[in-house]
Amino acid sequence: MARIVIIGAGMSGLAAASRLATLGHRVTVCEADGTYGGMVGRVERDGFAFDTGPTLLTLPAVYRDLALKTGREPLEELVDLAPLAPESRHVFPDGTEAVLPNASRGGVAQALDAAFGAGSGERWGEVTNRGRTVWEATRRPLLEEPLPAEPLEDPYPRPARRGLSRWLPRTRYTLADVARRELGGHPGMTALLAEYALRHGLTLDAPAGATVLPYMEQSFGVWSVRGGIRALAEAVYRRCEQRGVEFRFGTAVTEIVVEGGRARGVLTADGRIDADLVLSSSDRPGLGLPEPSREPGRIAVLLALRGGRPAGTAHRTVVHAADLARQERALAEEVPPLRPTVQVLRPDDSSLVPDEDHEAVTLHVTVPGGGERGTGGDAAYADHLLDHLAAAGIDLRERVLWREVRRTDAVPVPSLAGGRINPPNDSGVPGLYLIGGGAHPGGGLARVGMSACITAGLIGPA
Repeated sequence: MARIVIIGAGMSGLAAASRLATLGHRVTVCEADGTYGGMVGRVERDGFAFDTGPTLLTLPAVYRDLALKTGREPLEELVDLAPLAPESRHVFPDGTEAVLPNASRGGVAQALDAAFGAGSGERWGEVTNRGRTVWEATRRPLLEEPLPAEPLEDPYPRPARRGLSRWLPRTRYTLADVARRELGGHPGMTALLAEYALRHGLTLDAPAGATVLPYMEQSFGVWSVRGGIRALAEAVYRRCEQRGVEFRFGTAVTEIVVEGGRARGVLTADGRIDADLVLSSSDRPGLGLPEPSREPGRIAVLLALRGGRPAGTAHRTVVHAADLARQERALAEEVPPLRPTVQVLRPDDSSLVPDEDHEAVTLHVTVPGGGERGTGGDAAYADHLLDHLAAAGIDLRERVLWREVRRTDAVPVPSLAGGRINPPNDSGVPGLYLIGGGAHPGGGLARVGMSACITAGLIGPA
């Protein structure tokens, strides 16, 4: 049995702790804050509750595996999961609407034919088929296994070149090329493709391999958790407690102790904690992970509304930018975009509201990074967003009881979609492993869970 210290009680720390304790190790988790969950936060006020980090779950198989490997029970016995139905409703600037079913690529094709005309669904399907090729080429090395030594090239199978273009040097192939050459420059389908990228802070200049993002969602589905994603963090924390994990909250690690070229423990304000192995999910200087780069962030507007949720309302509605090119320029110039693409999240979950005569709604917008995280200004921008939604037919302004505006991190860019390659889980320092959003295979609920699984596999049983 190894003595293991984990720095950070975010989702990666919780997932790693539960797996390693199940394997027979003695695990202690040090967390600087007073609670667990990391970015999976929560705001509660006047009977309303809001997630302040991730709000939906993709690739639930990651946490299904965790539940089975640490307790031999299905995830559905730990949390109440439900697939979104529909997956999303899309409102485009010209008034066109498209309602996309969940986990049905054939159904998506039919919806796009209905919205944009016959043949649209077939074109979109050809693009997502190429996204499937990216998924199959990168899933194991960039998600499920330790980071490969050799970098992978974008495996997107670009269409054959014709005419004189065959003799020109091959250039980088981007989502903009996909939109122009494979989607015929159709504004609606271009906006749809761009929205999947935008959620991760990408633009149409991203590599064509980012088509894996719509492929994944439309193939494997999008899920909600009753009580919000915070309920998932609570379930994994309970599993840690059942497996005997020790938690030390309010205990910031100031240094990883390396002696004789090997990690031997950590230093905290309360003293040294000796360990045989250290796992770090912290990007604070000196704690293993590199400091995060300046990337686009996200503004979340939490809306407490009078009046119940209208029947038939989609959980997720996407109001697309009035001018996609203008939005991308604003992000490049690091100014908040006007009339941007907005995700409107309206869960049908009675546990998040005081009663059936109220509704909890969250707006998400990708904005330039570098703003102050947490509660702050941006009130005027929130007003602008509400006006923008009203012009698109979603007028919530007169129903607002109170609101809170928060800046958070954007959903991290997966490496398989052209994002940066994070450091490997084996740090190169014996006894020190890296987990979490800053380590392989990257950030986001699914990937930090994979990070914990890979690292537990590297360490093995007691």
